Amino acid sequence: MTQFAFSTNAFKRTSLEEAVRAIASCGYSGVEIMADIPHAYPPHMPTERVTALMAQLRQLRLQISNINAFTLFALGDTYRPTWIDPDPAIRRQRISHTAACIEMAAQLGASTISLQPGGPLTGQSAENALDLYADGITQLLPEAHRRNITLAVEPEPGLLIETSAQCREFISRINDPHLRMNADIGHFFCVGEDPAAVIESCHDIIAHIHVEDIAANRVHQHLIPGTGAIDFDAVFSMIRKIGYQRWVTVELYPYETTAEDAALQAMKYLQRYM
Repeated sequence: MTQFAFSTNAFKRTSLEEAVRAIASCGYSGVEIMADIPHAYPPHMPTERVTALMAQLRQLRLQISNINAFTLFALGDTYRPTWIDPDPAIRRQRISHTAACIEMAAQLGASTISLQPGGPLTGQSAENALDLYADGITQLLPEAHRRNITLAVEPEPGLLIETSAQCREFISRINDPHLRMNADIGHFFCVGEDPAAVIESCHDIIAHIHVEDIAANRVHQHLIPGTGAIDFDAVFSMIRKIGYQRWVTVELYPYETTAEDAALQAMKYLQRYM
């Protein structure tokens, strides 16, 4: 059965605890936790807060679908610091943050962490950038193994890894069972791929799925499911066909001024696929 979650990154104008409460009220059975300010930035998550959050989740009967470690507003912006910055000190910021996210995920009982796919290229070759990205990921895999956490690369338009084929190639290069894909169907649609076909061809490496809609012009702007051009019938038919039993998380971060309304509208549309 498909399990739906909603990402707290749409609720950047509220606290983490308020976001969790709102998501539960909209009927979701899971929540994706944003590992950044103003939510669960690891340095702001002492043991007492983690314990209180877990108690809140139990009370609301919510599970954690994923830890979203894509952004790092606490130290930069949506993309920076990146895994592929020429400055080793800046790359270390990203690596250290992700290591802290692995620890936090283990404390919270989460099983996956979604990751930025390297970052935007800034003058260096793709080959060099992939080497830097591979080096950073490789440093973290021993701790991911120890904590039994899967690192999930999320291809995105305009970044180092954009397509499903590029993601598979990178995952094959590292060849580790704790490195998989976060399949964002809107991102694949933006780069000209058929999301349902990607789900079928990449079923063996998908650890988690993000959903949102995208307009017919394929511009990377997340929309509430049912308001764009993505064929959700085909997407969920394929999810059923491959026997996917993990989380599908709705990610609508552009809706921070109307986050709860967006979450509710998305749930009303997606209920047909439950």
